[in-house]
Amino acid sequence: MIKARITPASRPGGQWRRAQTITAYLFILPNFIFFFTFFLIPVAGAVALAFMEYLPGSQRFVGLDNFRAVFADPLFGVALRNTAVYTFFVVLFWLGKALLIAYLLDPLSKFTQTFFKSAFYLPSVTSGVIISLVWLWIFNPTFGLLNALLNLLGLDSVAWLGNTSTALPALIFMHVVMGGGSSIVLLSAALARIPRELYETALLDGASRLGVFRNVIVPLIQPTLLYLVVTGTINTFQVFESVYIMTQGGPQFSTTTVVYLIYETAFVQFQLGTASAQAMILFLFTFVLAAVQFKWLGRSVEY
Repeated sequence: MIKARITPASRPGGQWRRAQTITAYLFILPNFIFFFTFFLIPVAGAVALAFMEYLPGSQRFVGLDNFRAVFADPLFGVALRNTAVYTFFVVLFWLGKALLIAYLLDPLSKFTQTFFKSAFYLPSVTSGVIISLVWLWIFNPTFGLLNALLNLLGLDSVAWLGNTSTALPALIFMHVVMGGGSSIVLLSAALARIPRELYETALLDGASRLGVFRNVIVPLIQPTLLYLVVTGTINTFQVFESVYIMTQGGPQFSTTTVVYLIYETAFVQFQLGTASAQAMILFLFTFVLAAVQFKWLGRSVEY
């Protein structure tokens, strides 16, 4: 008796599964082409530029000279410090604001929650350029809204964006006020998944509301908090448009961030090799910081 050899393609349903696999690859092919063309190739080009001296009409391999130049530049240290300070305070206050608002919205009706979440999410879908222009008027030393309120209280006007001691805090304040919409939505969803019986049991056992928040709510939403801290840190490290529109890195480099410095090095001074080296250092710094956050904050997270 001769037995026919059964291959994966000749098994029942094998051809259908193969056709299904080919169809799936065809669906992801357009997206992969765009990803390869507009992301992977430019990133590979930027990595190559970091080791070259790139001038119009000539390119020369210089090894690690661009990285040595970046670390020897005191302005890069200032930009890195400004970016770190900006990121620390924006993520801290923006996440605290989002957590407080989500906690206050949690007991409300679905309709009320939807209204407020939509209102807080609105700045996230508004152009950053428009938001920066509105806050330029608010911070204006002559006819701005903030100084008008100070004058009503009998206080002197302040050059919020023209003073080295107030320019960076003003930018931080703007981003804390306008940011956090998507975080409120995610935290509200995380709070809604917590069984209400846990709240009631803890309160019946004599726990205070602060104790319930610290010992019941925070541990249960810790995966969401970890995600928001990591993504928020990465996003705020890339702050650019508000600095470009509102302060141009001034006064006296007090608001110069790393990404703004990369822009100036590349497109004002036309030192593309040095700018690429700065971008590589920023990427490595952000990657290490995210890994530390996952290692440190993710120890007690239970998925």
